[in-house]
Amino acid sequence: MRWKTFVLWCALAGLWLIPQRMIFAQDAESAIRHVLMGQVEAWNRGDIDGFMEGYQNSPETTFVGKTIHHGWQQVQERYKHDYATKESRGTLEFSDLTVRLLGADYAVTTGKYHLTRSAAGGGDASGVFSLVWQKSKDGWKIILDHTS
Repeated sequence: MRWKTFVLWCALAGLWLIPQRMIFAQDAESAIRHVLMGQVEAWNRGDIDGFMEGYQNSPETTFVGKTIHHGWQQVQERYKHDYATKESRGTLEFSDLTVRLLGADYAVTTGKYHLTRSAAGGGDASGVFSLVWQKSKDGWKIILDHTS
């Protein structure tokens, strides 16, 4: 009889844990998408500092594009230099976003970006990106950005 009770409790615990994992995954994905939408909003109002809030403020934060930039400060300087004017920043949109958890504290996002810009601003630009995220006391932050 004790064996049957034990099996029943194990089954109930398993049923409780499965939804908890699904809820955690949904919460993490929702939080990451929220950060990305905040970045789009900041970019489109010309707030590079606000855009950078999505990145972990660390010397190890890395941006990979045509060149590699190490450190939050270097990444910020790159954005401020390359997108110094409203025309060069244009209007940012993200699409085809996917979020995949790599455990409780790490995730990867892939997607597409599109900048709508005037000819004077360099014309439209688009490409793909992958982001590695780390969850910290400050929430989900980008630690590696590979954009092409």
